[in-house]
Amino acid sequence: MVSADKSGVDKKPLFFYGWVIVGIATVGMILIYGMRHSFAVFFPPILEEFGWSRGSTALMLSLNLLVYGLTAPIAGSLCDRWKPYRLVLIGIAVLGLATAGCAFARELWHFYLLFGVLMPAGSACCGTPILGPMLVNWFAKRRGMVMGLAQTGGGLSFTYGMFVEFIISQVGWRYTYFVIAGILFAVMLPIYLLLFKYRPEDKGLQPYGAEDERVAVRLDASATVGQKSAPQGWTLRQALRTYQLWFLIAAQSFYWGVGAYMVLGHQVKFAEDVGYSSTFAASVFALFGVFSAAGQLSSSLSDWIGREKTVTIAVVLTLGAMTALISVHDASQPWLLYLYAICFGYGAGLTSPAIYAALADIFYGRHFGFLSGLLLCGFGVGGVVGPWLSGFLHDITGSYISAFIMAMVAFALSCLLIWIAAPRKVEKLRKQS
Repeated sequence: MVSADKSGVDKKPLFFYGWVIVGIATVGMILIYGMRHSFAVFFPPILEEFGWSRGSTALMLSLNLLVYGLTAPIAGSLCDRWKPYRLVLIGIAVLGLATAGCAFARELWHFYLLFGVLMPAGSACCGTPILGPMLVNWFAKRRGMVMGLAQTGGGLSFTYGMFVEFIISQVGWRYTYFVIAGILFAVMLPIYLLLFKYRPEDKGLQPYGAEDERVAVRLDASATVGQKSAPQGWTLRQALRTYQLWFLIAAQSFYWGVGAYMVLGHQVKFAEDVGYSSTFAASVFALFGVFSAAGQLSSSLSDWIGREKTVTIAVVLTLGAMTALISVHDASQPWLLYLYAICFGYGAGLTSPAIYAALADIFYGRHFGFLSGLLLCGFGVGGVVGPWLSGFLHDITGSYISAFIMAMVAFALSCLLIWIAAPRKVEKLRKQS
């Protein structure tokens, strides 16, 4: 957090550049993940134009989540082996060009390739797998608060759909893909070119709080290698052989990959089916994003009451939200959709940081980066099932009710799994390492 002048005297800067890095991460998450989360508002006009089944069309979102989950650990590893600066620029280029390419799609496989494969690969190279470690590099203290602030961008990315819906209403869905790709290039390229610094050493600085000797053991490799006094943590082989790791991954998979995206990928179309306008449906989606960001800002709750209790509160809110959604049969009770968006958004915002923190509680050490990447893999594998299955069940039954009930079961399983993983027993688990 300090720099040195030519005389060798340490000077503390008036403003710590790490807060610029937090801003970069927040804006990046809004725009980068806004591409994926706008799928729900592109879904109805694409169905209307091509007449494909909902299951086969929603499969492109399933592919997107799977490819993202599989490429995220690879992208994270490349940061340690290659230049992160180049990687994020390549990621932006791939994401932007693939998004623009969707405007030319005429066949279903075009969407599978562009939206399902290339877009998530680009997102992994310029999104959370890079931005998360970057934040950890810049902050030795207050990491929980910093990650919560940055992750509000992920929550606000759901509000991007409201803007996308407006552009679609003005120029059509094809030209809208050009617009959002252009915004990505216009905003993120200058930010990454001029302001992106993966490590504080790149600006001659130290991490925030690095001068405090009481700072807890860092989770990255650099904090454990060569420091005999610091706990070395779990070996990769030890961690992979524990059921706690796989139950936490499964909890993430069931909540987000299966449960959440069974609903999020189809909620706009569901609202239109019962009689609401596409604009109103998109506004509900945006409300979900606002309260998801609020939940992420409240993520420190898990530090006070524990990870399991926090996830339990989140799942109870989510189940209440799903009950409200299932109760919607026509356009006469819009308050039910508002209740759904508020409760589901806040619950979803609480869940991810709590599960991530539970992983960090137990599996500290030099391999934490890889293990956290496995959480994204679990999210991606579950995501293969969620959007496709929801559309497939609608094609068979003519209704989303059975899909939404299955999503509720997935949420409940996620809660059960984190209680079995038991991060509350962290001291006992650490002794095994």
